[in-house]
Amino acid sequence: MIYWHRIKIIISLLLLGVMGLLLFTYEWPAFGSEKYQLQTAIGSNQFDFAIWEAEAFAAKAEAILANGQSYLPKDTRKEIVLHSMELVREIQQLEGQINRIYTDPDVTDPDSATAELQAELTQKRQSLKRIQPISEAILQDQVAAVLADEGFAIFNETWPPVMVHMTPVPSLLVTSPRDRIERTNALTLVPGLSAREKDEMETAVLDNLNLSALVVPLGGLATYPAMVQETSSLNWLAEVTAHEWSHHWLSFRPLGFNYNDPQLRIINETTASIIDKEIGEQVIQRYYPELVPPPPENLPETAVPDSDEPPPFDFTAELAETRIQVDELLAEGKIEEAEEYMETRRRFFVENGYGIRKLNQAYFAFYRAYAATPGGGAAGEDPIGPMIREIRANSPTLYDFMQNMGGVASFADLEALRDRLMAEAGSS
Repeated sequence: MIYWHRIKIIISLLLLGVMGLLLFTYEWPAFGSEKYQLQTAIGSNQFDFAIWEAEAFAAKAEAILANGQSYLPKDTRKEIVLHSMELVREIQQLEGQINRIYTDPDVTDPDSATAELQAELTQKRQSLKRIQPISEAILQDQVAAVLADEGFAIFNETWPPVMVHMTPVPSLLVTSPRDRIERTNALTLVPGLSAREKDEMETAVLDNLNLSALVVPLGGLATYPAMVQETSSLNWLAEVTAHEWSHHWLSFRPLGFNYNDPQLRIINETTASIIDKEIGEQVIQRYYPELVPPPPENLPETAVPDSDEPPPFDFTAELAETRIQVDELLAEGKIEEAEEYMETRRRFFVENGYGIRKLNQAYFAFYRAYAATPGGGAAGEDPIGPMIREIRANSPTLYDFMQNMGGVASFADLEALRDRLMAEAGSS
């Protein structure tokens, strides 16, 4: 048993190193090319993956060698994870208090006014730094156990190993042509950029390259270990851990090989979004049942809603309607009209509680990739989301679904897979 444990440690370390090295195969863009001009526009704000990967590798290698979480009682493991989530919540509250004081024009000496809060924040950060590696290792084991039960295991071990590191996550500068919705470039930026800095970069790209641009936040990146945004929500963390792991799994298959293809990126992300919901929910149900959200409250079929009450605002449906109208305007060559319409709709969304900073072609080019939720949303009338949901409905297990999706190398493959599974279901 000890011999097999050492073999697992060696394999995990080797995989950690090999997959991390894949990040360093950069292709420097040709001078004067569009991508070169974009990199010039963002300058020193580009995220350095080499430094991050080196630090993350060191942290994970130490945790793998220690393997301390394996010897802890079940209740202790749970307490550690929940305590780390509570620490993050307290840290975020302290940072919010400090930021409010610094932005208050009536505070003449914010350094002195926040001295105690800063000291408390430092103490909390130190506590989190001590507990975070083991908390992450515990959650990795829990997600891996659920995945293994779903069939994603070789010799009783989930493959590839689940590996996640909670950290400030970079944002992404996404570009799209103005005359159509298509993601053409995506450059990672350092975390913590202000709204003004984002707007300046987006405006520079528009003015110099005539491209629609948007800096979007990211919840995670499928580096290895996966890079996940710091959060106090364990439900969300379980989902995003499964989401990024699914990208690791798919990276060994045609759907993952061809991630840079625009349509296959949507298929890949939508597949991962279906996986993360199912695995994330199982992790919470098995290990943290008190965090299972209550079932939605549905009116009985015989109930008639009060006609005097306005219907609830449906963001997904409204966004889908917006996308469809934008597509129609762009197809007619009415670029300025489409952009004016998007700004009008953005204000409408803000009035209804959805703080969209900028709504443009790049917004839809990015968010259309996440088409797992019924109703269209940013994907509009794109058929990919409904087709993948049909494939999941006709795949007996989650493993079958992933095996089916892993072999998809084109939109035609997706259509053929959907048609085959529906025909098989109809004949059974």
